[in-house]
Amino acid sequence: MSGPRGPDEESMSPYLCHIDPDCLRVEARVVARRPDAVLLDRSFFYPGGGGQLADRGTLAWEGGTVTVDRIETQGANAWHCFDAADAGNVPGDRVVAAVDADFRFLMSQLHTGLHLLNALVYQRFEGSLVTGVQMAADGTARIDFDLPAADNNALRALEPALNGLIADGRPVKALYLDAAALAREPGVLRSRSVAPPAQADGTTRIIEIEGLDRQACGGTHLSNTAQSAPLRILKIENKGQHNRRIRIGLAR
Repeated sequence: MSGPRGPDEESMSPYLCHIDPDCLRVEARVVARRPDAVLLDRSFFYPGGGGQLADRGTLAWEGGTVTVDRIETQGANAWHCFDAADAGNVPGDRVVAAVDADFRFLMSQLHTGLHLLNALVYQRFEGSLVTGVQMAADGTARIDFDLPAADNNALRALEPALNGLIADGRPVKALYLDAAALAREPGVLRSRSVAPPAQADGTTRIIEIEGLDRQACGGTHLSNTAQSAPLRILKIENKGQHNRRIRIGLAR
C-alpha cells in the first residue's frame, strides 16, 4: 500500500506496518471511496490474516473523524471500513490514519505468544505442524496442532516453559528468505495447509525469536518477548482424531 492502486490490481508490496512497525500515525491521501470505506495511498494498518485480526483505529480530517473497525482486502488494496455509526460521514481528501496502539499491542502479544508455544510444541512433539490459528479481541487465542498421540496433560504442562521464554526477554525480529534459503530450512514453514504470501521480490517473511525459533509469518509481533504479559493455557481440546486445540489467554 505504498502508492495509489486500482481496486483490481494484484501486485503485492510489503505492508508498511512491516517496514516501520512503530509508526502508528500517518497523513494519507484518499484515492478511492465507498459509502462505508476509503482506500488510502498509504497506511500502517495491518489488514489481518493468518488468524490475526486487522488493526483498528481512526481516520481524522478537518471537520470529522471516523472509526475504522475492519479492513477489507481486494488484491493488494486494503479498504478502511467505518463503524456502522459513521456510515455516510465522508472523509476529506486527506486524512490522518491512526492505528489503535492498545489493540495492536494486544494482537502482537498474542501472536508472539503463539510463536513461543508453537516452538515448544514443534521441538517437544516431533515437529508437529499447525492446522489452524485464531486470535480474539478479548485477549485469548487458540492454535490447533496435528498431534494424534499427544497427552493433553503434557501439553498443559508447557505453561511454565512458555512463561519462562517470555521472561527471558528474547529479541524478536523479521527477516526475508528467498526460495533457495527456504528449501534449505524446511522447519520455517510450520503450517500444514497455508503459508504467508511471497513478497514482490519472491522472498518470504520470517519471524525469528533469538536462540529459539524461526518460522514464516505475515503478522505483527513484539520486538522482545519480555514486552508480553504472562500467558495462561486455558484449555486443551481434542478436535477430531488428529487435532489438539490449545487455548491461551493473557494474564490479567
